[in-house]
Amino acid sequence: MKNLKTPLLCCLATLSFNSFAQVAHEKTTTQYLMSTPIPPGIVTPDKLHSSIGTLYSVDGVPTRETAHRVFDNLDLQRSTTAMLSTIQIASMEAMRAGLLAFGPANQTVMIFENLMSSKALWLTPNETSIYMTTWLELTDEPMVIETPPNVLGIIDDAWFRYVTDFGNVGPDKGMGGKFLILPPNYKGDVPKGYYVFKTNTYGNWLVWRGFQVDGSTEKAVNQTKADFKIYPLSQKNNQPTMNFINVSDKPQCTIHSMDYTFWAEVNSTIQRESLVGLDPEIRGTLASIGIVKGKEFNPDERMKKILTDAAAIGSVTARAIIAYPRDERLYVYPGQRQWATVFVDGRYDFLLNGAALLDSRTAMHFYATGITPAMSMKVIGKGSQYLLSYVDINKKSLDGTNTYKVHLPANVPAKDFWSFMLYDTQTRSMLQTDQRAPGVDSGKKGLKQNADGSYDLFFGPKPPKGFENNWVQTVPGKSFSVIFRLYGPLEPFFNQTWKPSDIVVVD
Repeated sequence: MKNLKTPLLCCLATLSFNSFAQVAHEKTTTQYLMSTPIPPGIVTPDKLHSSIGTLYSVDGVPTRETAHRVFDNLDLQRSTTAMLSTIQIASMEAMRAGLLAFGPANQTVMIFENLMSSKALWLTPNETSIYMTTWLELTDEPMVIETPPNVLGIIDDAWFRYVTDFGNVGPDKGMGGKFLILPPNYKGDVPKGYYVFKTNTYGNWLVWRGFQVDGSTEKAVNQTKADFKIYPLSQKNNQPTMNFINVSDKPQCTIHSMDYTFWAEVNSTIQRESLVGLDPEIRGTLASIGIVKGKEFNPDERMKKILTDAAAIGSVTARAIIAYPRDERLYVYPGQRQWATVFVDGRYDFLLNGAALLDSRTAMHFYATGITPAMSMKVIGKGSQYLLSYVDINKKSLDGTNTYKVHLPANVPAKDFWSFMLYDTQTRSMLQTDQRAPGVDSGKKGLKQNADGSYDLFFGPKPPKGFENNWVQTVPGKSFSVIFRLYGPLEPFFNQTWKPSDIVVVD
């Protein structure tokens, strides 16, 4: 009897549901004095086949089982959207953790005195600049930052929003200067004699790049050690001592998670920070999945399962967006080359004509770090321009088993220099091989130039004969991406009369 009872109850329940639905249908089709025709498209059928299963309602009221089904789907959608919309927050939280592992905020400066190597897990850095970085943590009073000359520096807040540049494209015009950073909601006096900027968050990332002189990092490093300071305004006459640490070749990680632990990284920032400047839509989406400032993030088992699923879907979605952009505006040469960018029309704020550039924002923060207008400005002979690719000319992902070639026509339009760098597609950090840094640039000794002034560069597990100095090592069976950088880009790059070839497989 026990085995017959359940099917019998199910049968009775189905009959009851169908009978109720029939009565409801008769009620709605009966003509009353005030009855009017209902236009098509307003009524939802009592039975709908969808991608999440068959959805049942009783005259427009979902059954409880269907309500549970659509709520699970809604939570999954919002969780996935939340992940793609907050990669920048998780990324900055991971940056903060990576920097503070070497010492306290406001006191510790990490310097890659011998340049960065592939042992550093950072998002798409290079080996040519001298990276220097610190974490600024404000209280309720302003902080002073004294900067060195001849650097490219950025201050970004905890939401990964641009605060200001310092150095060559900053208000100090590369001369160095004193910056006064005001905390959120600051209403006190602002003294004169400073470059004054207000930030929306208490935590802020400072990163600056120095430049080699005749292949040496010494001048830039010493200049930072001599000039760079952080201190509260109240201690301007009693400045604390800075601690400079050479982190070249030291293992480190500043990369955020892409699994369930992603949510802990985002929640950590939400709980610690002022919410000034956080987009209301993002804030509301996070609240809908349980991440609310001042409340414990403690999802139940149902929600944990959904958040784990969303992290998996979001992870692959972010990777698809950067590898195969659907927005044609993310291609540098639409319809002609596979080279892409993370910026649409140079919009570093990811806003264009009042609309958020969602794929551009996701691509940038998943793949790289540092937000400043200088990254996307089109200035002849100054700054830099980046081209990236995950695929070859046939839109196949780059495989370290193969050997690839890129051809650069003569007269590469770079006033300063150009470079190629290879990145691990999992970590987006420098590809780890036998080479200290997986790159090649125009300043490399022994670089071979073709008779017509052009260059052929190779990426593969073994160097092609005669092109050993034009080669970057890859790992068989491992995918990679490529960034081509032009420093001091010239007009032929911008008007596209000069273009690099696609990446092609060679025998």
